[in-house]
Amino acid sequence: MSDQELFYLLALLKVDGVGDIMAKKLLVNCSKAEDVFKTKTNQLAAIDGVGSVLLKNLKDKSIFEKANQELEFIRKNNITVSYFQEENYPDRLKHCLDSPVLLFSGGNINLKNKKIISIVGTRQITSYGIEFCRKLIEDLIPLDPVIVSGFAYGVDIVAHQFAMDYNLQTIGVLAHGLNQVYPKTHKKYMAKMEGNGGFITEFWSSSNPDKENFVKRNRIVAGISEATIVIESADKGGSLITANLANDYNRDVFAVPGRVTDRYSQGCNDLIKTQKANVLTSAADLIYVLNWDLEKKPKVIQQQLFIDLNPDEQKIYDFLLKNGKELLDIIALECDLPIFKISGTLLNMELKGIIRPLPGKMFEVV
Repeated sequence: MSDQELFYLLALLKVDGVGDIMAKKLLVNCSKAEDVFKTKTNQLAAIDGVGSVLLKNLKDKSIFEKANQELEFIRKNNITVSYFQEENYPDRLKHCLDSPVLLFSGGNINLKNKKIISIVGTRQITSYGIEFCRKLIEDLIPLDPVIVSGFAYGVDIVAHQFAMDYNLQTIGVLAHGLNQVYPKTHKKYMAKMEGNGGFITEFWSSSNPDKENFVKRNRIVAGISEATIVIESADKGGSLITANLANDYNRDVFAVPGRVTDRYSQGCNDLIKTQKANVLTSAADLIYVLNWDLEKKPKVIQQQLFIDLNPDEQKIYDFLLKNGKELLDIIALECDLPIFKISGTLLNMELKGIIRPLPGKMFEVV
């Protein structure tokens, strides 16, 4: 992305009233961020959600000064910028309607063709939670997963530490800009994390670790990964928000059960009781549900005859016929179809008897 393109994207995101969803609407209609500022008012007004206040805010010249300041910070510190329409943007996050338009990252991050899981939980992690987290990550070593968390106290930093101990890539999703560290006591972990993983944020260098930012960053933690794991949680907390977001994004959620009398097992037990999470007692549960232990084996599939398929169904059928069983998210990505659309299409194909679902949101041709 050129500096000019990034400059106008930053300016657009600085417009009061333009969040990620509105920014995407404007970009879809105007193609480029620069064009948003050059498009006639009456054309912009025709876009759903654009009103007189937003049109006025788009003429605020101060946004360009702020965008230029942030651009200088990005270039000076060699920060990697990922745009939601470009290849270097995390694949699974692209399918989340409210995902950030821009992500800023530092370190040595590689998410391509990787198994990615998010591990979250209470800041008051117990010895039970620590040992479970250690054993889980140790048992996953052969699968070389990327461990994502929020770099906070408790479960977050414990997950990052064990990932580093076992030489697995680990990523901290921050609730502030890349120019600071929060909590400050975790600064000692940064260099090692950046060597094999690093940090991701949607927040600018001018952003502080305000309370609302932690809630906002949870959607990245939930959306970037294949599954979210709650190690321990009280009956309320940020990790439960992350679990609910993961469910909203049609991702698998796992919770570690505990004694009903344990305060920091109440949230996990409730997730399981209300069927918002799979029970997680060991790495084997995760591997089974996500189908990570199933190898793709070539097999002869007889072509289905005399079945009418619409263009989307044909695209999916041809893809599965060629590649064998595959994850819903990968099917959506490779067939260039949004998750909300592909789910209904897969159901129709299942009813027609030409595909069948497998555990872990996988599908194959019958």
